[in-house]
Amino acid sequence: MVLPLCTMVEPASDRDELYAKCVAVPEHQCAEIVNGTLYVTPHPTPSRSYTISTLCAEVGGPFQVGRDGPGGWWILRRIELQLDPKQPLVPDVAGWTLARMPELPETDWLTLVPDWVCEVLSRSTERLDRDEKLPFYAKHGVRHVWLVDPVGQHLEVYTLDPGTRRWSEVRIYPGHTTVRAAPFGAIELNLGLLWSLPRRIAP
Repeated sequence: MVLPLCTMVEPASDRDELYAKCVAVPEHQCAEIVNGTLYVTPHPTPSRSYTISTLCAEVGGPFQVGRDGPGGWWILRRIELQLDPKQPLVPDVAGWTLARMPELPETDWLTLVPDWVCEVLSRSTERLDRDEKLPFYAKHGVRHVWLVDPVGQHLEVYTLDPGTRRWSEVRIYPGHTTVRAAPFGAIELNLGLLWSLPRRIAP
């Protein structure tokens, strides 16, 4: 099955007009506005959703629930951000420390810059994630960004220099290795779990 690629809609001269186009996008697609341009992408495939869900479980257990880890974080899956007014962005996973966001607000979207963002790459979203969203996250001061590539089977970890708003460090972790990756270096993460099929339960 051939999936639709990311579609870029020409920027509108008026922010309200562009936002109206974004809101009008059908629910089976994901609409985001980055630097004044509307991008429409398909929602995650089942295999990509598997990687996103597994990552949330592996990181959320120790850091959100505090199971075998320090806790102290909110880890949210595909939550809408509006770091600029009327410019919605939907990262695959985002995290905030409790020190910066003690409680979850009862709003349709969040405006507080995350401490960590993770994008799970796909053929339809990789260019948007790398070329548009990664610089956007740096511009707005996201301290840590992960790019997870299920096809290439590796993790890219970006750490921001707050002074220059540029990525000061980039680390690439391949394959089925076990890593300690910022900002979650308190635990070991088995990367193989992100692209391996679940094990069958023995009869």
